[in-house]
Amino acid sequence: MSITVVHTADWQLGKAFGAVGDEARGRLRDARFEAVERLGALARERQADAVLVAGDLFDSGTAGDPTLRRARVAMESFSGPWVLLPGNHDAATAEGVWARLRRLGLPGNVIIAERAEPVMLADGRLMVLPAPLARNNESDDLTAWFDTAPAAPGAVRIGLAHGSIPSRLPADADARNPIADDRATRAGLDYLALGDWHGTLRIDARTWYSGTPEPDRAKDNDPGNALVVRIDRPGAAAVVEKVAVGRYCWHAIRRTVHRREDVAVLSEDLRALGSPLDRHVVELTLEGTVDFATRAMLTDVLGDLAVRLCDLRLDEGRLAVFHSDDDLQQIPAIGFIGSALARLREKAMGSEPQAAIAEVALRILYHECRQAHVGH
Repeated sequence: MSITVVHTADWQLGKAFGAVGDEARGRLRDARFEAVERLGALARERQADAVLVAGDLFDSGTAGDPTLRRARVAMESFSGPWVLLPGNHDAATAEGVWARLRRLGLPGNVIIAERAEPVMLADGRLMVLPAPLARNNESDDLTAWFDTAPAAPGAVRIGLAHGSIPSRLPADADARNPIADDRATRAGLDYLALGDWHGTLRIDARTWYSGTPEPDRAKDNDPGNALVVRIDRPGAAAVVEKVAVGRYCWHAIRRTVHRREDVAVLSEDLRALGSPLDRHVVELTLEGTVDFATRAMLTDVLGDLAVRLCDLRLDEGRLAVFHSDDDLQQIPAIGFIGSALARLREKAMGSEPQAAIAEVALRILYHECRQAHVGH
């Protein structure tokens, strides 16, 4: 009779999301708990024998009690076993998050795998071999004990670990807590469920990173999934299905803007990210040189999109703004305004730093005149 598990990792419940706006921060925090509920629903739907969480359930070992309680409630979505592995963010320290979670009370189907010893499930048909972290950074491969772990006749053998396979991850990946790339073969595992890399990644036919179920950064590494793994019998090939469970999409976008046509194209592209727009977090980097009118158009467009998207983070440090002749023609050259315009225009043609100050003053004058015109 086959074994089916849901492999997930890197929930990082309680993540601060300090770089996003206040309203978006609350949405993104809530989404991580909602992802756990969807994982439970997926396990019910597939009649899974267990949900295996390969580390970093919590973003920090100091996660507050409300976060722990919400995690416990979210896991009520599946009545079968949840096997929780301490990772580098929530290592199994003496008085850390796991000890406090136990004190709050856990149902019998939630198993904290904080010791390097087999966990037997599914009436003895599934053996889970965990490699829990007792501190954030281990220099030794904690999965080595899998090689000599006793076999259980007739049981599917699955390893559960959190760390890096340096030879198989991108060069910029964190190389802490090493795991041998051939561990599944050495230990005779039917499957090795890994966490730490936040994207879904196949290492070999029996070794996978599930990635985080709810994306938390703009990185092109296929986040937002869970893996449904079916193994028909000990020694049989693992059948791995990637299932999308994430709610929010994160995007890192860089654009060069010079003309109003560029702004229009940018607006169209952001609106085409997908519906609804409030499921998208955008990190937008702008560069180029624009005149006052283009800058005003850009401000209007991005202001409108900012309230439609979940969050819009803007980096415009490389976007330069200078007046054009057309801009200055929009400022009435009469009376006091005309005199100020003439002086500022002359200074803007001079040397720094007066030229830069004059450009700012001209932009303010342009903006005020534009607002007065709109008001009428």
